[in-house]
Amino acid sequence: MIRALFLNCSLKSGNEQSNTAALMDEVIDIFEKERVESEVVRLADYRISYGVTPDAGEDDQWPEIFEKVKQSDIVIIGTPLWLGEKSSIATLAIERLYGGSSLTNEKGQYLYYNKVGGAIVTGNEDGAKHASASILYGLSHIGFTIPPNVETYWVGEAGPGASYIEANGKENEFTQQHARIMAYNLLHFARLLKERPIPAEGNIIE
Repeated sequence: MIRALFLNCSLKSGNEQSNTAALMDEVIDIFEKERVESEVVRLADYRISYGVTPDAGEDDQWPEIFEKVKQSDIVIIGTPLWLGEKSSIATLAIERLYGGSSLTNEKGQYLYYNKVGGAIVTGNEDGAKHASASILYGLSHIGFTIPPNVETYWVGEAGPGASYIEANGKENEFTQQHARIMAYNLLHFARLLKERPIPAEGNIIE
């Protein structure tokens, strides 16, 4: 069984409508058809402390999210755009993931080896490629495998205006095509790494 974890870094909490969640659903629908077990965690609903550590103490709820990360084969970070950048919560997620990057797996490799990562971005202004590049580099740097074309995004016209749901981004051919490419490329590499993990030779942490 392949497990996918979606970290929704929307600034909206609870049951508020999230454009990021709506685009995530397109990828989740594909995963369901391929029998991938998907879970979405909206980080705004949790108390996540600042810092670069896997556990910041009693009031920090990141450790329970981190356990989900460790159990997942695919991790996708979804974010809205603010001033052309990924959200503050997405930055926090990357920092906390980085906090666990010195941990190792049973072979002595970095913990995130043999996991694959992707990015989903929504907004009504420019910055989708910049935000995707930042997320994907961050994941790659700490040990995730980044397959080709594992980002999908939707942005509207410059300035204030409708975002993915209101502007009916679901009908955007480019966005939907890249959602499909992303889903299948992530799944292919997740299966590949599950069957043939990255060899430990040369990358054991001492």
